[in-house]
Amino acid sequence: MLKSISSFILIFSFAMNLNAQDLSKHQWKDRLILIVAEEKNEKFQQQLTELQKHQQGLNERKLVIYQILPDTYSTSFKAENWQQSSELYNKYKAEKSDFRVILIGLDGGEKLEQTEVLSAEKLFNTIDSMPMRQAEIRRNK
Repeated sequence: MLKSISSFILIFSFAMNLNAQDLSKHQWKDRLILIVAEEKNEKFQQQLTELQKHQQGLNERKLVIYQILPDTYSTSFKAENWQQSSELYNKYKAEKSDFRVILIGLDGGEKLEQTEVLSAEKLFNTIDSMPMRQAEIRRNK
């Protein structure tokens, strides 16, 4: 009996870890923008529109966009790429707002957070002022 319970717990834990999204896989490779909303609301749509207009700038700065809703998330602008999970939403949702945008740097630390739509200009200026981005710019000249 104890052996079967232990087996069940082990299998359940493994399955949960497979479903969980681990952002640390991006560390030192990508910067992240997390768009967290209770639902696809106006701010959520405005934020996506703002970022989609600046694909080249996103690519130059190694930005990966996460759209995070209560039960699903996506790492692309395509509608068919949604994954089932509430882990990211529970971790990053705003305390007193139904919308939150978070910039996570290459080192995995939160660099910017706000509950209003983030302009591409503010996003790019914030990133471009970071030491690692300055080094990237110098290397690419």
